[in-house]
Amino acid sequence: MQSYIFTEIEQKWQNRWKAQKSITDRNLLTAKNIPKYYMLNMFPYPSGSGLHVGHYVGYIASDIVCRYYKHIGYHVMNPMGFDAFGLPAEQHAIQTGQHPAVTTQKNIAKYITQLDQIGLDFDWDQSVNTSEPAYYKWTQWIFLQMFNSWYHTATQKASPIETLIDEFACHGNTKVEAACDDHTPIFSAQEWNAFSETEKQAKLLHYRLAYLKDSIVNWCEGLGTVLANEEVKDGFSERGGYPVTRKKMKQWSLRMTAYAQRLLTDLEPLDWPLSTKEMQRNWIGKSQGAEISFRVQGERGKTITVFTTRPETIFGACFIVLAPEHPWASFMAQQRGDVELIAYIETSKNRSERNRLAETTFLSGVFLGACVIHPFTGAPLPIWVADYVLPGYGTGAIMGVPAHDKRDYTFAQSFDLLTLPVIESTILIEDGPYELPEGTMINSDFLNGLSVAEAAEKVMEKLTQKRIGKYKINYRLQDPIFSRQRYWGEPFPIYYKEDGLPYALSPDQLPLLLPAVSSYKPNQSGVPPLGNASNWSTPEGYPLDLHTMPGWAGSSWYFLRYMDPHNQETFLSREKEAYWKGVDCYIGGAEHATGHLLYARFWTKVLYDLDYIHISEPFPKLLHQGLIQQVTAIVYRLKDKNVFVSAGLIAKYDIVPIYIPIAFVEKGVVDIKALKTWHPDFADARFLLEEGKYICGGKMEKMSKSKYNVVEPEQIIAQYGADALRLYLMFLGPLEQSKPWDLSGIEGVSRFLNKVWRFVHHAKNAHAATALPPNQAMIKIIHKTIKKVTESIKKCSFNTAISSLMICLNNLSSLETVPLAIVENFILLLDPFAPHMAAELWESIGKTSNLAEVSFPVWNEAYLEEKSFEYAIAINGKVRTKMVFNHDASPMAIEKAALANQVIQKWLAGKSTKNVVVVPKKMVNIVV
Repeated sequence: MQSYIFTEIEQKWQNRWKAQKSITDRNLLTAKNIPKYYMLNMFPYPSGSGLHVGHYVGYIASDIVCRYYKHIGYHVMNPMGFDAFGLPAEQHAIQTGQHPAVTTQKNIAKYITQLDQIGLDFDWDQSVNTSEPAYYKWTQWIFLQMFNSWYHTATQKASPIETLIDEFACHGNTKVEAACDDHTPIFSAQEWNAFSETEKQAKLLHYRLAYLKDSIVNWCEGLGTVLANEEVKDGFSERGGYPVTRKKMKQWSLRMTAYAQRLLTDLEPLDWPLSTKEMQRNWIGKSQGAEISFRVQGERGKTITVFTTRPETIFGACFIVLAPEHPWASFMAQQRGDVELIAYIETSKNRSERNRLAETTFLSGVFLGACVIHPFTGAPLPIWVADYVLPGYGTGAIMGVPAHDKRDYTFAQSFDLLTLPVIESTILIEDGPYELPEGTMINSDFLNGLSVAEAAEKVMEKLTQKRIGKYKINYRLQDPIFSRQRYWGEPFPIYYKEDGLPYALSPDQLPLLLPAVSSYKPNQSGVPPLGNASNWSTPEGYPLDLHTMPGWAGSSWYFLRYMDPHNQETFLSREKEAYWKGVDCYIGGAEHATGHLLYARFWTKVLYDLDYIHISEPFPKLLHQGLIQQVTAIVYRLKDKNVFVSAGLIAKYDIVPIYIPIAFVEKGVVDIKALKTWHPDFADARFLLEEGKYICGGKMEKMSKSKYNVVEPEQIIAQYGADALRLYLMFLGPLEQSKPWDLSGIEGVSRFLNKVWRFVHHAKNAHAATALPPNQAMIKIIHKTIKKVTESIKKCSFNTAISSLMICLNNLSSLETVPLAIVENFILLLDPFAPHMAAELWESIGKTSNLAEVSFPVWNEAYLEEKSFEYAIAINGKVRTKMVFNHDASPMAIEKAALANQVIQKWLAGKSTKNVVVVPKKMVNIVV
C-alpha cells in the first residue's frame, strides 16, 4: 500500500488547483437560476510578520462552509483581500525610506502564500487591496457623497446637500429638520440669499455628513498622528507604547450620531452573538431624560445646562459637576488664575475615558469656587470639576444626586459633600445610594407622595412651564474623527480656496493619488507628511488637504466591492448587487464590535439612503471565531532605569512589564544572551537575578504578534501537514470559544488521517478482490454520519462533525470489508475538512470527476430508524443490567421480561415488588 506522504500530496493538489483554477463563473445570466452563497471573512492587514496559526481559525471555518455549499450546488463567493493602509507600513517607511507600497506588496505576497498552503479555496479573482488607486478611488468617492449630503431628521435619512440649499433659499434654516452642529447660527431665506459663497459654505459645514471641526483628539507625538480611542491604552499608543496626550485640532469628522437611533433599532433582527449586540448598544448608549438650566450665582444671564436621566430627583441635587473639558471650567480657571484647577483640567484631559470611568473607590475633583441656584428651592449648589464626567456625553455637565447615583455617591463621599435622599427606601444612606427608579417621593416639595414615574412627568411639566428644561434623548455615541496625520492612507479629495474653507474635487478627478514626498514624517512645524510633497495642489493652484483617511475607511465598504471588483464605472453595479444581495455569513473577531462593525453599518446606511445600494445592513449573520491562546513571556523593567528584575523580586520595586519572545524562555528561565541581541533596549540592560537565573512572568493570553507568543504555521505544516492543522484547529472546541494552543493534541488528528488513508486503501484492495453490496449495518453507520456532519456544518459546529467522522471510521474499520459506495460517501464527508487527502483518495479509488463538483451525500431517515432499543434495568433507581427490546415491544412485555432476567432475579431474591415503571425507549425501574 502506498504510504501517506502528506508533503507530496498537499503540494500536488495545491499545484493542480492553481493550474485548474479559472476565474469563477460570474456570468449572472448563467448563474441566475442557481442559489448563491456569499461568505465573507474579515480581511487582514498584511504585516511583515505574516500570519500565525490563530489567524487560520476563521478562514478554515469559512472554507469548510463554502466547500459544503459548492457540493450542494450553490454559486459560492468566498473572496479574500487586504486592508492594506496602516500605521506599521508607514513606520517602516519612516525608518527605512522605502515606500510603504513596496513593503505592503511584499507582505501581501507572503500572506497569499500562507493562505494557499493551508488549502483555502478563496476567490482570488475577486480580491481587493484598499491601498490600490483603483480601490481607493471609490473610498474617496464615498467620502464625497458624505461631504455632499445632510441628514434629514424628518425622513430619518441622508439627502443630497442640494436639497438643503433649496430649503435655505426658500425658508432659511429656522424650520429645517436636520442633524447639525450645536449652536448652529439661525438665518432667514433673505439672509441666505444675500450670503457670499464663503458664508454659504461656512453655514453648510454645520450640516454636512462629513465636516471639519475643532476636536479634542488623542495626539501621539512619537507616531506623529491622531489615534482612535481603541488605539490608546492607559495613556500610551497601543503600537509602540508612545505617550498620548489630548489636544484640540481641526479634524474631519463623520456625522454618525445622526444615525444613532437607526444603528440601535436595526440591531434587533440581526443574527449576531448577543454579547456583540450588547456591546454596540452600550457603545451607542441611548439615554432619555431632561436638559435643565441652572442659573450661575452672581453671574447675570449666565447658566449651566445639565443632562439627567432622572429629572424626578432634582430636589436631591446637592452639587453640579462639570467635565474638565467644559467651557465654563476653563473660563473660570483662566479668569481666576486658579493654578490647581488649571493643572487638574490639563491632567484630566490627557486621561483616557476608559481610565476615567474605571475609578470606583475615590473620584478626584476640584471645587470651582462658584455656585448655581437650584431652580425650585433657590438654594446655592456648589460647582465642581471632576473627570468622572465626560465631555461627549450629554452637555458635559450633570447634577450630582448622591443619594440615588453610585458615582455621585462615591464623589460625595470623597469630598464629604451633602447627601439628601428623595425616594423612600429601606436602605440607609451610610450603606450606599438607592438607585432603583421606583418608590415614593420624599423631601421633594410638590413631588412628595408621588411615584417616581408620576414625579418624572410632573417635574417635566414644571420645567417646561418655567422654560428652564426640556425632554431630551442623548447618545453616548460620538462622531468619529476621520483625519490622520499620516502618509499611508487615502488622500482627501478636498481642496481649499482663499477663504480657507473645504471644497470637493469633481468625481472625474478621482482617484487623487498619493504624491511622492521627501519625507514620510511630519515636517518640523508639525505639518503632516503630505506637506512634504512638491506642488500638492489642484491644477488651478488651490492647496489640497494635507491629511489622510484612517485605516478603517477602506474596510467600511470592502464587502460591497467584492461583488464587483473590476468595475471601473461604479463601485458596485445594480446587476451585481441584485444578484448577490449582500453577505450571507460574516466571520471575524469579536474585538471589532464597536469599531469596524459599527463603521461598516454606518457607511452602508449612508449609501442606502442615497439610493446607491438596496441593503441597509451589511452583515445579517455574524459569527465570531474564538481566540487561540498561548502562554506569554514577560520581563520587568524598573520605571526609571534600564534594569530588569527577576519575577520573584518584583514586589520590592516599581516596575513596567514588557513582553518578550517565548522562544527565549525554557521552563521559565530567560536566555539573557538571546534577549540582549534581540532588541537594542536590552543590549546595555542590567539584570537582577534569582539564584543566578532570570525568571520571567507570563500568563495565558491571546496569540498575538505584539505579545511575541505566536506559533508560525509553516513549522506545523512541515511536521504534520496542512490537513492535520485544519482538522486540529477545528477539533479544539466550539468555533466561538477561545482555546489554548497545545501541540500535543495534533498527534491524535494526525493518527486519524493515517487511519483514514489505510482504511480507504484497504477497502479499495478488498473491492478489487470481491465487490460486495453494503449491508444494513454499513448503511446505517454512514447515513447517521452524513446527517450529523451535514447538520454540524450548517451550525458551524465543526468539532462535532470531526468527532462524527472519527466515530464513523472506527465503526467501519471494525468490519471485514467495506464497499466502495460507502467509502465514496466517507471521502465526500471528509473533503471540506481535509481537502488534500480527500482529493487524493478520490483519485486513488479510480474517480476522474472533480471532487468539488460531486453532490454531497444525503441521508435517508428510513435507514436511521431504530429497530430495537437498549433499556437500563434498575432496582430502586440503581441500574443493575441492560436489556435490548424491539421498538414495538409493549410495556407489559418489557416488564415481564425484565422481572424474569437472571441478574434481576438475583437482586430480587427474598424481596417483594411494589411497582414497575417502564420509561419507553429508555429504562425500567423496579421498586421493591
